[in-house]
Amino acid sequence: MNVKKMMKRAGMMMLVLIAFFVTVTTISNVSLSDIEKWVKKPSITSAAKAYSPASYKHIALKEKKLNYRKQDKRYISSEQISGPSSIEEAVDFSQYPMATVVATGYTAGVESTGKTPDHPEYGITYSGVQVKRDLYSTIAADLNVYPIGTVMYIPGYGYGVVADKGSAINGNKIDLFYNSVEDVYSQWGKKKLDVYIVKEGNGSLTEETLNKLNENEALQVFRHQIIQE
Repeated sequence: MNVKKMMKRAGMMMLVLIAFFVTVTTISNVSLSDIEKWVKKPSITSAAKAYSPASYKHIALKEKKLNYRKQDKRYISSEQISGPSSIEEAVDFSQYPMATVVATGYTAGVESTGKTPDHPEYGITYSGVQVKRDLYSTIAADLNVYPIGTVMYIPGYGYGVVADKGSAINGNKIDLFYNSVEDVYSQWGKKKLDVYIVKEGNGSLTEETLNKLNENEALQVFRHQIIQE
């Protein structure tokens, strides 16, 4: 008897629910399939997360090649470049052997060579080249110590190429060429100092070799320090 009552109540409840559902769908015009879509539809939060601006950006970057902005070229003038101010700063002379010498100055004039400007060999060195004060200047030395063609660097004077000899130039003595007696006294005089032996000579020197040395492009910026015009 109790079972029948329970089944009867359950049946009545089902009828009530069906009636309620029919009433709601009729009033709201919502079908059962619409309710199923709502139940299965992702939440606003998850949808927003799935299609956030970041994801759109990620997709756009994958589909479109980025156009990078090229940096503007910057030009630096030569006045802004800080370089060596002397040959000593430009060249590492520590790589060369050193020698201690006594250096004096000489000219092509009679006071040094006994020759006057009208002499046929005036200004001509023992090697045959003309005396020269330049990036590579002609100097005199004891040829038994420093053969003709030997290149040395004399701090405070510059490069010197052994091209001449002298009766008073013996041992570790050298004579540096200057254009005038005034230059000898004002710019040099007599000094004892260390020089760098850049290259040992082979006993000969030509004008072509000397000119080639003086045309060294890397040293032209320092030429005005040697040739004071």
